[in-house]
Amino acid sequence: MMNKNPNGVSLSDSYPANSILELTLSPNGEVVKGLVYCTDEVSNSIVLKKSLNHTVLASEIRVINASCIKTKKIIAAQAPTTKEDSGAGETLEVAMPLPNVTKKSIDEREKRAIMLAQESLKHINQKATPEGQEVFDRLLKACNEVKWNGESIIVLNNIKVDPPYHSDNCKLLKSGGVKHEGSLERVKRIVGA
Repeated sequence: MMNKNPNGVSLSDSYPANSILELTLSPNGEVVKGLVYCTDEVSNSIVLKKSLNHTVLASEIRVINASCIKTKKIIAAQAPTTKEDSGAGETLEVAMPLPNVTKKSIDEREKRAIMLAQESLKHINQKATPEGQEVFDRLLKACNEVKWNGESIIVLNNIKVDPPYHSDNCKLLKSGGVKHEGSLERVKRIVGA
């Protein structure tokens, strides 16, 4: 159910999105101007966006309670869609187009999020101590090829880290020359950090 402001009209009708308004606020008569980004009937609020020039910030967002508005002046019922359309005068706001959203793109995004969540769950070992999980997470971030084998951590399919997960608990699973010795030293440094 949509709330109505005192004169019986919804906020979205009184303050349409992508319109440019100048509002006078009570109690001090402050005048604010900007593009109506959105309205919220529940909190009785209007969100204004104002572009900023000569600053590193792109825009200022201001949330205004509709009950504080004394007067409303419509500068443009519909904001221009490009800066060129805004004219040579003062900088007007540019309308904020809504992105195209399709069911297919939403479904793909959901599948990807579920896959990432399931992948990250594979990295959690319920049997490991919090310290062990922390060491696993550090190794995963640094080496990317890390898995659990019971309570032991297997790194690069070549190095085993046993509880209590200290650098002296790191062992080569199979000897393989200087390359594997270098990997072992790197894992020991990560575990000892």
